[in-house]
Amino acid sequence: MFANIRSVVIAVLLSHLTLCAHAQKVLTVAAYPAVDSIIKAALPAWEKKHPGVQVKVISRAYADHHTAMTTALSTSSKPPDVMVLESSYVARFATGGGLEDLGAPPYNLNESKHLFVAFSIDQAKSSTGRLVAIPTDIGPGTLLYRQDLLLKSGLQEADLTNSWDSYIKAGVVIKKSTGAYLVAHARDVKDLIIRGGVKSGEGLYFDAAGHSLVTTERFVKAFELAKRIRDNKLDGKISAWSNEWAEGFRRGHVATQMSGAWIAGHLNNWLAPETKGLWRASQLPENTWAAWGGSFYAIPKAATQKELAWDLIQLMTLNPDRQLEAFKSQDAFPALISVHNDAFFNEPIAFLGQQKARILWREATRHIQAPKVHRLDTFADEVINTELDKVLNQGKDIRLALKDADRLLERRARR
Repeated sequence: MFANIRSVVIAVLLSHLTLCAHAQKVLTVAAYPAVDSIIKAALPAWEKKHPGVQVKVISRAYADHHTAMTTALSTSSKPPDVMVLESSYVARFATGGGLEDLGAPPYNLNESKHLFVAFSIDQAKSSTGRLVAIPTDIGPGTLLYRQDLLLKSGLQEADLTNSWDSYIKAGVVIKKSTGAYLVAHARDVKDLIIRGGVKSGEGLYFDAAGHSLVTTERFVKAFELAKRIRDNKLDGKISAWSNEWAEGFRRGHVATQMSGAWIAGHLNNWLAPETKGLWRASQLPENTWAAWGGSFYAIPKAATQKELAWDLIQLMTLNPDRQLEAFKSQDAFPALISVHNDAFFNEPIAFLGQQKARILWREATRHIQAPKVHRLDTFADEVINTELDKVLNQGKDIRLALKDADRLLERRARR
C-alpha cells in the first residue's frame, strides 16, 4: 500500500514539475496595433524554432499600451518579456534605467547596428550612448496631398514643395478655390520645422551641454510659419487622431498632411479608404528631412525570459522575410536596410494613384538625422506647445513666447 502511495506522490510531483516547466516557457510580449498583428503573423516561424514555447501577445490601444509600459517600468509590477515602444517613448524610457542595454553582451547589437537605417539606431540611444531598443519599422517623413484639390486650384506639386513660402501661398489658393484647409493644424508645421532642422549631434530642445535651444532661429521659423498659417485661416484647428481629423480626410476638407510614410497605409486601410486614388506623396517642402514615429523592441531589466525575448526580437528585426512581410501587410516601413533593395519598392501604390512612392520614402531615409534625447524632452514639448497656443490664440509675441519657454526650461534643467 505504501509503495502505491509513494508512486502516486511521485507521479503528482512529476506532474507538478512538468507544469512548472511549461509555465516557465511562456514569453509575454506587449504591443499596440498593428505591431501586434505583425508579431502574431510570425508565430508559425517562431514555433518551428521553439516548439512548446508559447508567445502571449498582450495588445492594447496605443495610448493605453504606453501608459501600461510606463507603469510596468516605474513600479514593482512584473513587466512583459518583450516591450514594443513607439519612437518618442523610447526617448523617454531611455533616460530611465529600466531597459536592457542591447548594445552590450549578451545581445551585442552594436555589432549589427550597421544593418539598420542610421537614424533609427540613433533614436534608440540614451543620452549616454546606451542602445536600449532595436528598430523594427520607421517613419520617413512625407507630404501627402490631394491631387484633385490641386487640379481644381490650378496648382502643381512644386507649388507645395518648392519652399515654405510657396506652400503657404498654395494654401491660400486652395482655400479660395475649394474651401479646403491646407493642413489640419498649424502645430503640424511647427513640429516638422523644429525636427527637420536639427543638426548632427544636436538635441531637439537642448544642446550637448544641456542648455535650451528654443530661442534659436529653428524655433522662430517654426512659430512664424505656424502663425502665418493661422493668420490666413489655412488650418482647421483639428487635432490629430480625433474623429474630426479622420472626417476631414474623408470629406476632402484637408488638402495636405505631413507625417510618416505609414500615414498612406492608415488612410487606405481605415481613415479614408474611399479617397483611394486621390492622394499623392512628395518629399516635404524645401526637402526638409524628418522622421515621424517608428516602432522598437526593448527588453525590461526585470524580464524573466530574456534569452527567449532576444530570440523573438531578432526574428522580428533581423530577418528580411519578416520585415518585408510586415511592410506588405501593414505598411510598416522596414528599418532593415537590406530589405530596401526588394522589388516591392518599385511597385505602384493604388491608393496613391499608382505612384511609386516607396522610392521617395527610401530616399528620405538616407537624409534623416535623429536628434539626441534629453531627459526633459517630453516636458519641453509641452512647454513649446503651450507657448505656441498663446501665439496662435492670444496673439503673444513669438520671441517673447520663446524667451518665456527658454527661461522655464533652463530653470528646470538646473534642478
